[in-house]
Amino acid sequence: MSRSGDAANRDKRDYWLLAIISPLISATSFIFYFRHNAILLYGDAVAHTNIARHVFDSRTPGLWELGTVWLPLPHLIDIPFVASHWMWQSGVGASIPSMLAYVFGVLGIFRLLRGFTSRGTAWLGALIYALNPNLIYMQATAMTEALYLALFIWAVVHFSEFVRIARNDPQRARRSLEYSGILISASMLVRYDGWFFAACATFALLVVILKFRLWQRAILRGAVNFVLLTSLTAGLWLVYNHLAYGNSLEFANGYYSAAAIAERMKTPTFPSYPGENSLRTAALYFLKVSRIVVAEGPLDPWLLSVAFIALVAAIYFSRRHLVLALLWVPMLFYSLSIAYGHVPIYFPKWYPFTYYNVRYGLQMLPAIAVFVALAGEFFSTIVRPRLLWPVIVLLAGASYFSIWSKKPVCLREAEVNGADRMDFDARLAAELRKLPPSATIMMYTGSHSGALQDVGIPFRRVVWEGNRPEWEIGLTRPAGAADYVVAVEDDEVFYAVRRAPENLGLVATVGTTSHPRATIYRSAHSP
Repeated sequence: MSRSGDAANRDKRDYWLLAIISPLISATSFIFYFRHNAILLYGDAVAHTNIARHVFDSRTPGLWELGTVWLPLPHLIDIPFVASHWMWQSGVGASIPSMLAYVFGVLGIFRLLRGFTSRGTAWLGALIYALNPNLIYMQATAMTEALYLALFIWAVVHFSEFVRIARNDPQRARRSLEYSGILISASMLVRYDGWFFAACATFALLVVILKFRLWQRAILRGAVNFVLLTSLTAGLWLVYNHLAYGNSLEFANGYYSAAAIAERMKTPTFPSYPGENSLRTAALYFLKVSRIVVAEGPLDPWLLSVAFIALVAAIYFSRRHLVLALLWVPMLFYSLSIAYGHVPIYFPKWYPFTYYNVRYGLQMLPAIAVFVALAGEFFSTIVRPRLLWPVIVLLAGASYFSIWSKKPVCLREAEVNGADRMDFDARLAAELRKLPPSATIMMYTGSHSGALQDVGIPFRRVVWEGNRPEWEIGLTRPAGAADYVVAVEDDEVFYAVRRAPENLGLVATVGTTSHPRATIYRSAHSP
């Protein structure tokens, strides 16, 4: 057998081994966090699960139930899994796509590095990615981080393959470029990061074509398909928002947009957040959360610093690795988003000393994993490999141990922001269980659909804000909208009941010391 055949067989065995190891890590962590009631700690995880359920379990079922602001692909993928009542109610169904994405992300890191480096380097990068404690937790939930990262990584895999082979094999390069376009388009339907990445990848494509004079028909055809596919994906979402809400930019400037939420969070004593309108401060905050998702305490700067040094080395000394700089796009995107996109990030050690969007730091994990591994290869010509590789492995291991010793920061964020909500939802669910099993309910579900999920109440029995125009009609006379009305202080139903309290009788009140009170009313028209 030829040497290349031996290498191909070794790579195949490596892929199979990773395809066994990563699902074991995924499943083990999921079982652990499920048993500790942690997979639905994030309010967003509950919302993603229930949005998917709304598409077929609703008084107005259909694709319009996907809503706006959050992009639709995660919910569409979740639908087959949350069709099971138990998998929806428990949250298991919406975790499965995230877990599968984690596995593909691990394989993608290996594939990406293997195209440039040795097996050992590829294994190191894949394990740095796979063993990150914060990613291990997030992939056990219905959050979108693992899914986006998998698409992002594989998009870079195919784009880098296009760059490597474009001059020698235009037809194969065209296919790689089109695969990258498909994956970027999918990522654009998962997170808005993908939109920015699409623009950066398009710019990189233009630079590559001009620099290497790639005027072959196959390359140009692939480039046109790449641009058309990503542009049409963005256009599709704009058209959906226009048809559903009469505003193509509803996701960007509507009531539930990041800009509107940030505006509502402002107070006279807290008129802005750190980094707003300051790109330097925004970059510092994002760099900090990028560090604390890969290490804590004195070790937190090291992995990111090593990765950055490797990036600089690639720019100046190893141009063939330069395409991997696309992995650093999240740094620019989130710095701009914090500064000018109404996306605050808080963590306990810096003002305002709390947790909010810390998980965004995970978007730098692919860059850190790949460039820390590359650092070992770059500097093995300066330092003996026998000395260098153990140092890098020890640094990565110590960094991850520092996270486990304190508990992953993404889990701490979820606990701090979710524990009170879950307690309130449990109390509200206990009262909802007492209602007749066929009763209809009017309730604003934006913050507390978890209570309905906990009880297992089908959404076809619920009049909620996505049921248009029934919802708007119900707000004018709540007693006629449903058998029971649930009003949480300061939500739309609360004010509707204050305006039109006729024919409503008090059933129960629910509240906690740190949460607005909910009141359940019975309509006089109910059977």
